Amino acid sequence: MGGSQPRIGLNLKVAQKQILTPGLVQMVSVLALNKLELRDMINQEMVANPVLEEVPEDVPSIEEVTQKIETDNPPESSPDENHSENGNRDSFEEIDYGSFFRDYLDPGFKAPASEIYEKPSFENFLAQASSLADHLEWQLSLTICSEEVREAAHSIIGNLNEDGYLTAGLEEIAGTGGHALVDVEAALALIQEFDPLGVAARDVRECLLIQLHNLAPENTLAAQIVSEHLKLLQNKRQRDIARALDRPLQAVERAIEVIRKLDPRPGQRYNKTQPRLIEPDVFIAKTSEGYEVRLNEDGLPQLRLSHHYRRLLTDKAATREVRSYVKERCNSALQLIKNIEQRKHTIVRVCEAIIRRQEEFLEKGIDYLRPMMIKEVAEEVGVHPSTVSRAVSNKYAHTPQGVYELRYFFSESVQGPSGGNTSLIRLKRIVKKMIEAEDSAHPLTDEQIMHHLHAMGYDVTRRTVAKYREDMRIPSTHQRRVKE
Repeated sequence: MGGSQPRIGLNLKVAQKQILTPGLVQMVSVLALNKLELRDMINQEMVANPVLEEVPEDVPSIEEVTQKIETDNPPESSPDENHSENGNRDSFEEIDYGSFFRDYLDPGFKAPASEIYEKPSFENFLAQASSLADHLEWQLSLTICSEEVREAAHSIIGNLNEDGYLTAGLEEIAGTGGHALVDVEAALALIQEFDPLGVAARDVRECLLIQLHNLAPENTLAAQIVSEHLKLLQNKRQRDIARALDRPLQAVERAIEVIRKLDPRPGQRYNKTQPRLIEPDVFIAKTSEGYEVRLNEDGLPQLRLSHHYRRLLTDKAATREVRSYVKERCNSALQLIKNIEQRKHTIVRVCEAIIRRQEEFLEKGIDYLRPMMIKEVAEEVGVHPSTVSRAVSNKYAHTPQGVYELRYFFSESVQGPSGGNTSLIRLKRIVKKMIEAEDSAHPLTDEQIMHHLHAMGYDVTRRTVAKYREDMRIPSTHQRRVKE
């Protein structure tokens, strides 16, 4: 018996796998909405889902109800007694919504205590919508990469159409821009990680796959359908897809439901040319214990499940089909409520991280804005950098220094006096003040501004000064000169 025989046996393996669900896709889209957009979305959902209804103003909030339950039922009270007293209530009446949100939100979350909070008064504002290119350039400015990759990324952003698709080939971009092909490829991979997910794709298939890859790294059935059977998907041939993949039809339909919630035109949201009405999404106010973040929820419908539809779940007179429909609509409604709560939680945590870094700005003004990168805030909050980008995108904060877009607080650092770091925003303001104080008959050249900055301890080039000036839409020296 010369050789050893192969051993045959059964092995159990435990592994974690992230499953992409419609709820997760919805959570990502809800996070990116500002207050006004969220209000519109909630109103649409209430029309589409009859189980959702708005809580009347005289009904106490979830937090208030939870607090009352805890007050009226101290730990030593008997659960059996409580159960017998409430035995006639249906299962939905017994849900502890406070516990529900704590279980499903990030670890460490606690519902804020209900209290009277006097929000600062404000007017509605008009703001010019940020373009897709502006939004991507902002993220690029806060990304660490080589100068060659950064220049190639500028070229890629310049070749995106309104839907966010790349309209030129990589070799063409390399040739016309004078970039190495390897730098263009690296720049494309970089931009495809930016918000909105799916940007800089070359076709619909790649656009959807980028979104699926970022939402769930595992190779999901949805990704396989997009990758291999996009034509069948577009023609709504679910049975053919299930047959080709040898998967149950129900599993395929669930995957297709996920795909339907993706955005095949991710750039459109950032290509609004008309000024838009905005309201601050958060209030940052000073209290006796420091600065505090409060979400602006004035005018936002507070949601709950309809008592009528909840009763149908236990109504023996209702058919099985009716109960099944109501159960599905209840699950969808709870998912939406959960995602809205998760949005609140994420925005508050991001804002709290901003406050910890920008307290000097809140006390003294814009000249004290510190450099701050998306990545460092993401690491502190425990989320992906693109989540932070979505959390601050198109949202405004009412601060003691005025109303600012949340992404305004993020700025790369430049080498400042004595080797210290200064925010790019502060340096641009220094350049602007120099130009405002110049002799209009003999305006400063970019090179003269550069020398002034060198004398102040800032290491910048003439080309950098010109870029700052163009970013602030300040005309050139020749255009600023006023003849006597």
